[in-house]
Amino acid sequence: MFTITKTIIKKIYKKRNIYSRKYDFGSLLIIGGSKKYSGSPGFNILAALAMASYRSGVDIVEIAAPERAANIAACFSPDIIAYPLKGEYISMKHINQLLKLTTNKTAVVIGGGIERRKETIKTIIRFIEKIELPCVVDADAIYAISNKKSVLNENIVVTPHAYEFYILTGKNVSHLPTRQKIMIVKKEAKQLNCTILLKGNPDIISDGENVGINKTGNPYMTVGGTGDILAGILGSLLAQKIDIFTASCAAAYINGKAGDIAAKKMKHSLVASDLIKEIPKVIT
Repeated sequence: MFTITKTIIKKIYKKRNIYSRKYDFGSLLIIGGSKKYSGSPGFNILAALAMASYRSGVDIVEIAAPERAANIAACFSPDIIAYPLKGEYISMKHINQLLKLTTNKTAVVIGGGIERRKETIKTIIRFIEKIELPCVVDADAIYAISNKKSVLNENIVVTPHAYEFYILTGKNVSHLPTRQKIMIVKKEAKQLNCTILLKGNPDIISDGENVGINKTGNPYMTVGGTGDILAGILGSLLAQKIDIFTASCAAAYINGKAGDIAAKKMKHSLVASDLIKEIPKVIT
């Protein structure tokens, strides 16, 4: 067990070769969104995920979402590539399109704003069963895999807060001391054969063998969307082919440190998008 420090940044970010080309630093697919989350929330979730990923160093980010959510997200920045899926929510009719979109991708993030419809849950499970790419399972996708935990594998990072962790494992860790939480997260990661990044104070990361503790972050980060920034950073690092445990530890540190920098200026006015602006200060 170790506490994550800024030294992990040097481990992740090295000087680039002058002959580097597009795609050398990864291509990320983000899957999420729905009609319900196609207004302001969908805008924040999908666009924030994409921009946090770009700011963390990945070369290409593509969003796959129901058409309204995809179109709104694409309006946020000219940097965002969005693939609109016909319909109001993700369903089994999209499975072949989603799998095709993984071609030439090096990682996936799934779950933000995707909702918990039965058809969507079925699609998430089928998609995860079919892919072999490193994958961040976040938000509503955590609820989906809780219905079939056998889809989890060593390529997957699950990023729950305490209640989502309860949904996934049946273990309520909300009021437990940190040492006890660590033991439970490590045990569950081993049993589920995946990496778990339990968000909290502190963040606890384990692949079932190793444990990293992240102490960056602050109470102003309770605002909605900071977890989506974390998922975007983590997806970016996985797409850059950083090993899953190291990427998870680094993402937790970067997200929390960006939040600390933002909180010094914004305090109670902090919003999730403030973190995106501060990522470059953390990683450079």
